Amino acid sequence: MSDASATSVVIAMSDADAPLCSSETLVNVFNELRDELISTLLFLLGNRDDAQDAAQEAFLKCWRARESLPTVRNVRAWIFRVGLNAAKDFQRSAWNRKARPLMGEELMLTGRDSSPADLLEEQESLELLRRAILELRQEEKEVFLLRQNGGFTYEQIAEMRQSPVGTVKTQMRSALQKLRKVLN
Repeated sequence: MSDASATSVVIAMSDADAPLCSSETLVNVFNELRDELISTLLFLLGNRDDAQDAAQEAFLKCWRARESLPTVRNVRAWIFRVGLNAAKDFQRSAWNRKARPLMGEELMLTGRDSSPADLLEEQESLELLRRAILELRQEEKEVFLLRQNGGFTYEQIAEMRQSPVGTVKTQMRSALQKLRKVLN
């Protein structure tokens, strides 16, 4: 699903008969977070199409539960939690999708004035990082991506995952140690 079609669904759904404040808040926050969420899901699922599908599914789940929005303390964290759950559901689907390798153009950063050798080196480094992240245990991967890509605090991650802050910090430390070992 393309970004344009995802946006059109978001815009079309914002006109529903739900309470205006909750609907507007959800659509605005989701639109602000969409790129970050897709980036995080990309590391979990292995390719952009699956990440976009999971993000769209996350929006639909959030949209269906929008009546509970006034009771949600952190909408941003709630959306990420729903997105991570959608990615897990996506991985566990009946077809048991295998992570497809990222395409080269997805790994290369655009808008840079770099030589082909620099871009190739960067692409290799990103691929090594991606493989290392995929090798982490599921809970380590989630904590790492929420902290690094999502920019959440340990307290926010603990709240989202309904686990103690100490556990989240331990999982992050374990993830970082494993990543350092692979990348060094």
